[in-house]
Amino acid sequence: MVTTIALHLHIPEPVSRPGTEADFSWVEVPAAGSVRRPEPTAADEDTRDLPYTLIRVLDEDGRAQGPWTPRLTGDQLHQGLRAMMLTRVFDDRLFRAHRQGKTSFYMKSTGEEAIGAAPSLALDPHDMCFPTYRVLSWLMARGYPLENLVNQIFSNAKDPLKGRQLPVLYSARDYGFYSLSGNVGSRFGHAVGWSMASAYRGDTRIALGYIGEGSTAEGDFHEALTFASVYRAPVILCVTNNQWAISSYAGIAGAEATTFAARAVAYGIPGLRVDGNDFLAVWAAIEWAAARARGNCGPTLIELFTYRAAGHSTSDDPTRYRPADEAARWPLGDPIERLKTHLVARGDWDDERHAALARTLDEEVRTAVRQGEAVGTLGKSKPPAREMFEGVFASPDWRVLEQLRESGL
Repeated sequence: MVTTIALHLHIPEPVSRPGTEADFSWVEVPAAGSVRRPEPTAADEDTRDLPYTLIRVLDEDGRAQGPWTPRLTGDQLHQGLRAMMLTRVFDDRLFRAHRQGKTSFYMKSTGEEAIGAAPSLALDPHDMCFPTYRVLSWLMARGYPLENLVNQIFSNAKDPLKGRQLPVLYSARDYGFYSLSGNVGSRFGHAVGWSMASAYRGDTRIALGYIGEGSTAEGDFHEALTFASVYRAPVILCVTNNQWAISSYAGIAGAEATTFAARAVAYGIPGLRVDGNDFLAVWAAIEWAAARARGNCGPTLIELFTYRAAGHSTSDDPTRYRPADEAARWPLGDPIERLKTHLVARGDWDDERHAALARTLDEEVRTAVRQGEAVGTLGKSKPPAREMFEGVFASPDWRVLEQLRESGL
């Protein structure tokens, strides 16, 4: 006789909730430098242990350790530090601008600055990034004008996107930054398609796409991985695992079962799991994956293991679904502080220069905001209404021309 028991549906729940103590005891942090580094041209079967560990370079004293240590100059490290610091200063200032009613929406990158800055500097200028809304540091690392960012956020008359995008959904082709989409899951498909086109043309440019870990539960993710694998697309696919998809914890997307990097195994491509708060480790992983893509060895899936320290957006209150002190207890630290510590350990930096840079960046952001405010903030200045009829078709359609005539603009 077969004994049966009632079935039970498992509903993933985070370890900690508001009112409980933040608990990251489940996070396994291997020693910096302990993970092996195969050659970028290695066969997929020779990389299958990498999704189950965590690539780290910086130790607790800020020293670079192990085979993944990238060969970076002091100037490159300073560029990275500056981009991350500028991103945080800008985020704080524009978040306050939202609270003052100067814009309708804002999203901060706090704690995730390394995942945008390091790839931006590691990749070639003509490669293309298909970003999410938390990689503003990509643009900061490439010197995108702050005033343009402010004008776009304020949706004013000098908005470089002419009012066609929501605030923080930037677009900057000349900076390798493809138009942002609020539909985050679409990023991988766009990156794979763009990279396939590059390979089809015999070009030399590769693509990088970002999604959040929550988007791996969507069909777009699996469709993109299939195409990337089958056609060996020259693309780097980054899953930003910051533990929360708005208020849904990562377990809802499968984090309890295995790592997000492990999804690569089923598609026959390498998967890397990287300390996303370690600027050097992120750079090294991107550099490895880029070498693989440029060598016609195909795609790489990278899980950037990090933590979203701020709320999802200005519409979100994270204290309603996680402990208020959880961000402070994140075991992988702050990416800015860790890179600063590394530069100090190298003898290339000190507290005085760090404070001076912070003051300089604060003034740069203040100036850009003042310039944007002079043009106008939300509702006080708008792109010309005529813009809605322009840039729609390569050659104006007669119906658009008729609508323009009827509008009297």
